[in-house]
Amino acid sequence: MRFFDDNVLLYTDEAKTLYNSVKDLPILDYHCHLDPSLIAKNERFTDIGELWLAGDHYKWRAMRIMGVDEEYITGSKSWKEKFCAYASVLPSLIGNALYYWTHFELKQIFGINEPLNAKSAERIYDQANEKLKELSVYQLFELFKVEVVATTDDPIDSLEFHKTYSNTRVIPTFRPDKLYALNDEYIQKLAYVSQKSIQNLDDLLAVLEERLDFFVSKGCKMSDHGFDTFPSLYATKEEAQSIFEHRNNATAEDKDKFFGFLLLWLSSQYAKRGIAMQIHFAVTRNVNPQGFAKCGVDSGFDVISSPTDPKRLIGFLARTKDDTRPEIILYTLNDAPLKSLTAITGAFRKVRMGAAWWFNDTVEGIRTNLKTIAEYSALGSNLGMLTDSRSFSSYSRFDFFRRLLCDYVGSLVNKGEYDMNTAEELVRNICYNNPKAVL
Repeated sequence: MRFFDDNVLLYTDEAKTLYNSVKDLPILDYHCHLDPSLIAKNERFTDIGELWLAGDHYKWRAMRIMGVDEEYITGSKSWKEKFCAYASVLPSLIGNALYYWTHFELKQIFGINEPLNAKSAERIYDQANEKLKELSVYQLFELFKVEVVATTDDPIDSLEFHKTYSNTRVIPTFRPDKLYALNDEYIQKLAYVSQKSIQNLDDLLAVLEERLDFFVSKGCKMSDHGFDTFPSLYATKEEAQSIFEHRNNATAEDKDKFFGFLLLWLSSQYAKRGIAMQIHFAVTRNVNPQGFAKCGVDSGFDVISSPTDPKRLIGFLARTKDDTRPEIILYTLNDAPLKSLTAITGAFRKVRMGAAWWFNDTVEGIRTNLKTIAEYSALGSNLGMLTDSRSFSSYSRFDFFRRLLCDYVGSLVNKGEYDMNTAEELVRNICYNNPKAVL
């Protein structure tokens, strides 16, 4: 088998047939961190070093692990020097998702199909930069058939760049995480943007409803929430009112109770508006004080947290009702309790496990995710892939996922355990129809 040939990750004839049936489907990226202002101005990149390394904490982490000096990661070295430094560590990343993503991107975007390493780095750098002269954001979207991009946005964001560009619809995602800390400065920013006074809990909820309606007017179909674990306590509205009024003196228990109240209230508001609720959990942020102080957030210093107690998830879901529960999509960074969490989704309507997330977005992580959902839930309910990325070159990850999905389903067909015609319909639904129904 040649290096990264057309059948890489496809190990049966059935897998290859299934893959060929979905490989050209449009992409619905329902969760990403792309900058919508760069989409609006149809950004052009002149340097693959910048395209790949300007904000990719996956690559930064790998370079640090291999002992690369920070000057070549987030420091003042040129993009060429940073690219060559990354290339020099890539051979050490066998089995890592970065190794796959990097070579899929080289092949699919730049037409380069050879190993990237210290010896090939300068030549590949020059070849890629020559190709980049022909590419803009819109052209990358066209290359990958990107139909929908759902960015991640704060309730105070203006959403001025969310519209349809060429054939790609750019929509916002409502992410209210900054509210949980009861930070007075943030609440004042929310008041300023809404041009409303926020003196009490009712004022806050009214402003949030107004912002939600504004997001919906811009095409919002998704919300997103990221935290370490689910609340252990849930305030009544009266308790939440008191906590809000005395927020500058709120204890950790107060904040936990307010978080519980707000999460439930938001879920009911999403249900009213047809907004799905994505929940990312089991992550601990910024664990390296020195690195965080130097580089800031989203710089490679977040880690997998302790497994989420399934009882806390049950506690949240049990407080919702079928008629006031939105579509809920769960993503756990710690997959140790994946079987338990997946089983829980079957006890509540409109709840499902999401894609393998972040550190789990690997060959084995995706296989484990698919197999667990198949065995403990219903693979046919799966929403497929998303990029969760800040990089415009990351759409090769959809091809990575489609290959792994088709290889898994194809292996069952190959063993006579599943019908080929049904398999083709299944993978098409997962890759396109299921996310389309949510968006």
